[in-house]
Amino acid sequence: MDGVPKLTRADATAAARNPLAFIAARWTPTHKTVQRAALSAVVMAVIIVVTGGAVRLTSSGLGCPTWPKCTDDSLTATSAMGFHGAIEFGNRMLTYVLCAAVGWAIIAARSQKPWRRSLTRLGWAQFWIVMGNAVLGGIVVLVGLNPYTVAAHFLLSTALIAVATVMWQRTREGDGAPRPLVGKSVQQLVWFLLVASVLLIAVGTVVTGAGPHAGDSSEVDRIPVDWEAVAKLHAVLAWIVVTLTFALWFVLKAVDAPKGPLARTRDLFLILLGQGAVGYIQYFTKLPEALVGLHMLGSALMWIGVLRVLLALRERPEAGKADLPGPSAEAKLAKA
Repeated sequence: MDGVPKLTRADATAAARNPLAFIAARWTPTHKTVQRAALSAVVMAVIIVVTGGAVRLTSSGLGCPTWPKCTDDSLTATSAMGFHGAIEFGNRMLTYVLCAAVGWAIIAARSQKPWRRSLTRLGWAQFWIVMGNAVLGGIVVLVGLNPYTVAAHFLLSTALIAVATVMWQRTREGDGAPRPLVGKSVQQLVWFLLVASVLLIAVGTVVTGAGPHAGDSSEVDRIPVDWEAVAKLHAVLAWIVVTLTFALWFVLKAVDAPKGPLARTRDLFLILLGQGAVGYIQYFTKLPEALVGLHMLGSALMWIGVLRVLLALRERPEAGKADLPGPSAEAKLAKA
C-alpha cells in the first residue's frame, strides 16, 4: 500500500492562499462527477424551497424568534420551543447542506481539466445568492414575517434554482459559441413563455402573501389585496403558460425540430398538467397544507422545466468546433 504523501510547509502555504487551486492541482474529476455535483446543487435548491414552505405551512416561521441565534440565549432550538422551533431550526441547518452542495459544485468545476472558468463563475454566483438569501431569511424573522420580505425570499430562491439549472446544463455542453437549433420565431415564442412563467411565479408570491397561511400562529401582516381575485389572476397566467407550452410543442412538431427541444417541451407540459390539477384541488378544498406544499414543489419543477426548454433551443460544441455545424443541424434550422 502506498503511503500518504507528506504535506510540506510549502503545500500548506499554497493551500491556505488558494485552496481551490491547491485541490485542482491534485484532483481531476470525471465529467460525470462534475455533472453530478452540479445536479446536487439543483436538488438542494429545490429542497430548500420545499422545506421553507413547510416552515410556513406548519406555522413555524417564528419558531426561532430571532437571528442569527435561535433565541437570545441559545444558538440552537431548545426542547422548550417544541415542534415549531425544531422545524424552523432544521430549515436553517439545511442551508449548510445547500452550501456544501454548492461548494462541491464549485470545487468540481474548478478541478475539471481543462478548467472552464464559466462553470466556476456559475458556481460562485450560486454561493453569493445563498449567502444573500440567508441574510434575507434573517431579516424575514426580524421583521415578523413581513409578507413582502417573504416573497423576496422565495423569489431569490427561484433565482438560485435558475443559476443552478444553467450550470447543470452547461456541464453537459462545450464552451463553443451557441448554435441555434430552431428559428427566430420559435425562440421568441419561448421567451414569451419564460416571461409568462416569471409573472406566474411572482403573482404566486402575492397569493401566498395575501392568503391564509401566514407562517405563524401569531398575528402576521398580510398583503392588503383581495386574495381570491389574485388567485384567479394566478390561474389565468397559469393557463397562458399552458397554452404557450402547447403552442410551442405544436410548432416544434410542425417544423420537425430536433428531439431535444421537443422532449423538454413535452416534459414541461406534463409538469404543468400536474401543477394545474394540484392548484385547482387546493383552491376548492380551502388550501390544505399538504397540497400547498406539493404546489410549491411543482412551482420549482415548472421553473426548471421552462429553463430546460430555453436551454434546449441551442447546442454548444467543444471550443474550436463551433464553426463546423453538421448538415442535419443546418437543415433543421432552415425548416424552423
